Amino acid sequence: MPELERLRADHAAAVLAFELANRAYFAASISDRGDDYFDRFADRHHALLAEQETGVCAFYVLVAEDGAVLGRFNLYDIAGHAATLGYRVAQQVAGRGVATASVRELCRLAAAEHGLRTLRAATADRNAASRTVLTRAGFVLAGPADPADLGGKPGTWFQRDLS
Repeated sequence: MPELERLRADHAAAVLAFELANRAYFAASISDRGDDYFDRFADRHHALLAEQETGVCAFYVLVAEDGAVLGRFNLYDIAGHAATLGYRVAQQVAGRGVATASVRELCRLAAAEHGLRTLRAATADRNAASRTVLTRAGFVLAGPADPADLGGKPGTWFQRDLS
């Protein structure tokens, strides 16, 4: 059974493998991270861990029994009992309820471990799968998103009250 784990230094190789294996899949619905992301992955991973230590963000990975990363689920810009949610799952588990179950679990962790009361998430309007994940996880429409926040794509903000 996959488990949602707080991002650690020893996840680096599995996270990189996840990102590389799913690069084309992700690029079909969200902006590609670019070659520099992969070339400097070790530095970026260390930077994420340092940022997580400040409490401004909380990064999680969904880890399979064999240690492979199946998804990333992140809380960004934590402030005033609120945060922004971002997530991505591997193509091999897409459409199986994995993202919905993990977002629900992250909502529980956001309240219990991080004291959050509100989560927001933006998704491109053409990303029907992500919109479905959010609504099934209890998020409601909150208004239009700035296309600059979504790689130039029109989108929508969703919100969930955790209290």
